[in-house]
Amino acid sequence: QVQLVESGGGLVQPGGSLRLSCAASGFTFSSYIMNWYRQAPGKERELVATISSGGRSTNYINPVKGRFTISRDNAKNTLYLQMNSLKPEDTAVYYCYVPSRLLWGQGTQVTVSS
Repeated sequence: QVQLVESGGGLVQPGGSLRLSCAASGFTFSSYIMNWYRQAPGKERELVATISSGGRSTNYINPVKGRFTISRDNAKNTLYLQMNSLKPEDTAVYYCYVPSRLLWGQGTQVTVSS
């Protein structure tokens, strides 16, 4: 079955950290560029980070540069998003996405609040 399953979300205080995971199955994960997106309440879904198929190239939107790190383990078919120095404005549902397959995960909620 072709699917993406995110995990690792939760409630964290400002300044805290979380690591999101996205487990892929049913396709050759190592062949695909991967994205993390997020959607905050009342806002459109936005691209957060991109990683190349081999993991050597990454890109981030400006608001998360220096705080978030996207990575992947192709042996484990898993994508990660390490989020540090979290801010209330990072509160959103986070999704992993395979752009060339138009494949979305179900999302995981991240809430940053004191």
